[in-house]
Amino acid sequence: MNVKYDFSGKVALVTGAGSGIGRATALAFAQAGASVAVADIAAEHGQETVQLIKRAGGEATFFYVDVGSEESVEAMLAGVVEQYGGLDFAHNNAGIEANIVPLAELDSDNWRRVIDVNLSSIFYCLKGEIPLMIGRGGGAIVNTASASGLIGGYRLSGYTATKHGVVGLTKAAAIDYANQNIRINAVCPGPVDSPFFKDMPQPMRDRLLFGTPIGRLATAEEIARSVLWLCSDDSKYVLGHSLSVDGGVAVTAVGTRMDDLF
Repeated sequence: MNVKYDFSGKVALVTGAGSGIGRATALAFAQAGASVAVADIAAEHGQETVQLIKRAGGEATFFYVDVGSEESVEAMLAGVVEQYGGLDFAHNNAGIEANIVPLAELDSDNWRRVIDVNLSSIFYCLKGEIPLMIGRGGGAIVNTASASGLIGGYRLSGYTATKHGVVGLTKAAAIDYANQNIRINAVCPGPVDSPFFKDMPQPMRDRLLFGTPIGRLATAEEIARSVLWLCSDDSKYVLGHSLSVDGGVAVTAVGTRMDDLF
């Protein structure tokens, strides 16, 4: 069964919408009839997403944002209100990778930048989005965390800390606004087919897939469908949840897998 949502007359914001999961989610919102605020720091990629939506008959506008800057987030949201009059859905998706090193070797500047872009950005976005949704009588927000927000990972201390932070912030914010018809949840993707994965050396790609029980990468569209479900009335009793869409990464103990040895 293909589930289709009707978000006609609604306004959806997606950060990091210039590529990957963000682009797929922006396209999915548009296909469901929403007007989409496409936000990204990479203007060229964001404009490409807008053009893809418009060529398919949808409505979208690009908004520049550096999500690590509260002032930039505020300006983006002001632009969304000016263009569309309000906000009904938000997918706070923008994020970056951290240096892959043991914790004691992690550069402090890299730590601070990853905290700004992956965690403080969620706070800035929520802080601005929630009042807009209250003014519309309610809304739904989905924050992109990660399987790394549910488990630990070798040499991923900076990234892991931010994604655990997103999970915790999602829970706290969800409780604060549950009685005002604002639903806040998170999605926790595992490995996703993306340019980042394709650029990895083959042994790294093989090891990542070895730790994914389902045996393949997710598509960006699979994550996008999860986001739309969390924004839809089909999930209207789901609150403060961190939805694993990870092919089993977060529930497996890779050290117990021996089939490659025999």
